[in-house]
Amino acid sequence: MNVGIVVYSHTGNTLSVAEKLAQGIRASGHAVQIVRIEPVDSNLQAKPPVKLQSVPDISTFDVVVFASPIHGFTLAQAMKAYLEQLPDLEGKFIYSYVTQHLKWAWMGGNRGLRIIETSCKAKGESVRGSAVIHWSSPQRDEQIQNLVKHLIVF
Repeated sequence: MNVGIVVYSHTGNTLSVAEKLAQGIRASGHAVQIVRIEPVDSNLQAKPPVKLQSVPDISTFDVVVFASPIHGFTLAQAMKAYLEQLPDLEGKFIYSYVTQHLKWAWMGGNRGLRIIETSCKAKGESVRGSAVIHWSSPQRDEQIQNLVKHLIVF
């Protein structure tokens, strides 16, 4: 399978998880590429609509993982902007994860995953697996290991 990890990362935390996930996918014998979403303005206080300078093409991927941090108790605006302009996803295996500073998924993580799920359903495909990585949790490394081991099953 050809796997694309589409990641927006403001501080590098979400990207570091993507890199660990990519290592795990490669170890299982699949091709994987990390592609980054980059907004024109990196100011987190910028009002929507967010303009993107980097809009990854996912047409060549069989499997797509959407990865984003949570900002202000919701999905990062850059990822929202990217998801809005996505083409049809029908026939792709879709997975997602979000990173958040807070220790409880109800403080933004669950909402972020629902936004990704709703966007993907509108484009013809459901998310097959998702996870929240709590950056301030003492179990963070274990959460990342579980993501790598269990999120993508194809």
